[in-house]
Amino acid sequence: MAAQGFRDPKPEPFTATTRHIQRVIDRVSIVQIDSVNVLTRSQYLPFFSRLGPYDVALLDRARDRAPRRLVEYWAHEASLVPPATWPLLDFRMQRARDESWGGMQRVARDHPELVAAVRAEVVQHGPLTSRQVETRLEHDLPRERDHWGWNWSLVKNALEHLFWAGEITSAGRTSQFERRYASVESVMPPSVRPHAAVDQRPPHDRAIEELVRISARAVGIGTAQCLRDYFRLRPALFEPALHALLTTGELRRVTVRGWKRAAYLWHEAARPRTVHAEALLSPFDSLIWQRERTHALWDFHYRLEIYVPAPQRVHGYYVLPFLYGDALVARCDLKADRASSMLRGRVTWEPNVPADAVGALQRQLRQMADWLGLTDVAVIG
Repeated sequence: MAAQGFRDPKPEPFTATTRHIQRVIDRVSIVQIDSVNVLTRSQYLPFFSRLGPYDVALLDRARDRAPRRLVEYWAHEASLVPPATWPLLDFRMQRARDESWGGMQRVARDHPELVAAVRAEVVQHGPLTSRQVETRLEHDLPRERDHWGWNWSLVKNALEHLFWAGEITSAGRTSQFERRYASVESVMPPSVRPHAAVDQRPPHDRAIEELVRISARAVGIGTAQCLRDYFRLRPALFEPALHALLTTGELRRVTVRGWKRAAYLWHEAARPRTVHAEALLSPFDSLIWQRERTHALWDFHYRLEIYVPAPQRVHGYYVLPFLYGDALVARCDLKADRASSMLRGRVTWEPNVPADAVGALQRQLRQMADWLGLTDVAVIG
């Protein structure tokens, strides 16, 4: 919890500065993004959990305006990472033709002339959304499918291939969550721009060592699976990096009572006797990404039910765990009902919850409503 920033003091509501935003970035290193907006976009929630109510424009500015403190790429799923992390993911960029989704691979293989035209359009005229590129190229071909929003045209697939390959990047998102594609040179700060060229990016073995170093610092202590999952690294890539960090002493192999697997402790990890936190956690918060870890640490069986049919959901559509003290004590299925200016939801409590946790959750829900600009709270449970 200390490694993830839950020991850091929160500023007074709505007084957080760019320095506070940077502190959270430095702690977690990756902020996962997601399109679901039933409460608010997921990238805003980890900062609320660690800072309390803050001006989300600070985070938008960190992502959208130079000098950028965050850029988007496939780190732990679609994520925001510090610009210096972007070139470390070149091993993933190099596999775009073989490991990206099928539509991206097909357009790269079957329509190289279109891919080149799309890249030139973005470099010359970006930032552009997919629709803007399509309009400019007058090349909006019939959609192949229409399911869950993935009705991408060939142009969209070309853009996503180029983004995956690291040949273009994102200058931010529109209010409709559309990527604004742009050249790498126009987005990255001067210190990172030299790495725009493939031959100037760090060797993959050194890069993956650094990714594991970042993961270990952010996790504090975890199994090999915890460390691998942070950047979604395959065992064959991860294991040499783990060995290297054990050799240097940056990681120490340790045992944790009750854990079935060996654990690894970051050599600079803080080990406070206690941490008291009160925080609603995004379903995509890095503290609870790795579900086996969450269960081992807190005996909290957590699964995302967004894609589960409504009659089969156990806890709800968009469930935020509630962290109280050093335990996960409740699940809050929340929705921002903007039409009635109401934060609505349902709470399911874990067994043996401290009595003070109820009042603490009420305070957190009130703060969340204020942060979201909602007038009232109607949460059952």
